[in-house]
Amino acid sequence: MGKSELFQKFVAFVSAVHEITNHMTRDIRSEDITPLQYKMLEFISISQPVTLSKISECLHISMPNTSRELRKLSEKQLCDKVVDEADRRKQYIRLSKQGEEMMNEAFGRVESRFAERIAHATEEELQEIEHALDILRSKVFY
Repeated sequence: MGKSELFQKFVAFVSAVHEITNHMTRDIRSEDITPLQYKMLEFISISQPVTLSKISECLHISMPNTSRELRKLSEKQLCDKVVDEADRRKQYIRLSKQGEEMMNEAFGRVESRFAERIAHATEEELQEIEHALDILRSKVFY
């Protein structure tokens, strides 16, 4: 298989990842937050501590919008700003205890949906899936 064909498979894979992500996360966010705020909390949860600029860059949100949405999340006591001790000008964003609880609950529901999708996989297939994910992470999504 040539690199062009491999790229086409990669594009189809990324599209499928977006589709399944939307399916698996549908209806799991709290009614108190918007879909954008949920995506921000999800990103913070996985990447914390994280800077405002990293959130903005990775989620393709302008800095002013990122700041505004983070302020709303802070007002809802779902995230906290932490000042870097080495460079007091730098701030990191972390989930608060309440934010951790919300995201643990959401990830628990996503995990249940994931378990349903792989319920009929054999032990060998589960090992192949794990191996494929490890390779993708180390070679493509590093």
